[in-house]
Amino acid sequence: MDFSNSARSDDYLARLNAFMTEHVLPMESTILAANRQLNPTGDWQSWSTIAEVEQLKKLAKAQGLWNLFLPDDTLGQGLTCTEYAPLAEATGKVIFAPEIFNCNAPDTGNMEVLYHFGSDAQKQQWLTPLLAGDIRSVFCMTEPAVASSDATNMEATVEVDGDELILNGRKWWSTGLGHPNAKVAIFMGRSNTTAPKHAQHAMVLVPLDSDGVSIERMLTASGEYDAPYGHGEVQFNNVRVPKTNLIWDLGKGFAIAQGRLGPGRIHHCMRAIGAAERALELAIQRGLSRVAFGQPLIKLGGNTERIAQARIQIDQARLLTLNAAWKIDNFGVKNAMTEISAIKVAVPNMLQSVVDMAIQIHGGAGVSDDLPLATFAAMARMLRLADGPDEVHMHMVSRLEIAKHIAKVSV
Repeated sequence: MDFSNSARSDDYLARLNAFMTEHVLPMESTILAANRQLNPTGDWQSWSTIAEVEQLKKLAKAQGLWNLFLPDDTLGQGLTCTEYAPLAEATGKVIFAPEIFNCNAPDTGNMEVLYHFGSDAQKQQWLTPLLAGDIRSVFCMTEPAVASSDATNMEATVEVDGDELILNGRKWWSTGLGHPNAKVAIFMGRSNTTAPKHAQHAMVLVPLDSDGVSIERMLTASGEYDAPYGHGEVQFNNVRVPKTNLIWDLGKGFAIAQGRLGPGRIHHCMRAIGAAERALELAIQRGLSRVAFGQPLIKLGGNTERIAQARIQIDQARLLTLNAAWKIDNFGVKNAMTEISAIKVAVPNMLQSVVDMAIQIHGGAGVSDDLPLATFAAMARMLRLADGPDEVHMHMVSRLEIAKHIAKVSV
């Protein structure tokens, strides 16, 4: 087991870091200020693309820093999950950077769904423009009326009517719904309530301009609308789409979700590690440059020990995540469930701890929009709920761990 970067990964990482230093970081404050202007009302219909972001996307695409996440050397760059991991970390240092390289959620997960499970026609209609960065997409799974930590509670329905599917249900925290280029959603709902509980669901492609699709509101996360991406509440009221919009088959929703969420959790966690590295860097710079009570802040109040603890936490989280990525690459998602669930607990909690330390060292500046720390803090808290809460993942780890011992006892 060797977690050192491959030569190919190192090459992309060097180019990516150079791009971030030369083009992204100098534009960070400008782009974030433009995004904040979109935030106050939550009126997604008035949002627009940011010209500077679109320019950076064109430049990244021209330099071959595009679709880095996709393990296909024709449609993407052919990187394995382990090879892409350090690149995801690098993009995590700036909150909007993943979009620059067409590697932002939920589009990466949705593109992987189409890549692995979509029909040729679905790929032509939706995957091709997504890979080109011409459109954005939405993922509609969570519901407001049920405990969505257990996805089998889902009440949304997918009904077959001849050559059409009829969709009904209310979804929220539908990521990507606020983006002005969002054109299609992947909708998950029950298609057969008599089947085993993990074979009842289906995933369906739904153009957002379909009759019966109504965006009710955009949701704030820690007081921010997260423009121009956004998480929204959307009603599907007798929405009719062709049966050809069904992904794979009826009853395959959970199987698709497992394939979608495995690599996606590596991406989320490595971006979170990148954010933690940025937070630690800012904390050290602040601690060295500010003086209080006759000493640099770094030497006061146990701050040196906090810096050491942050370093230890970040490196532990990275190794745990790389181990999960390596296991996905070598043994598949189904054989990496313990590792995937473990990083979903460990990494967001690590980020929350490191960012909180960095905010404390910065004082009032730490919770302002002058720095990315407050945004990182909100991201960390959200990640402890996104793709399943901590408790669900800890239950998975414990269940799999206990099963090993039950097997030994029964032998």
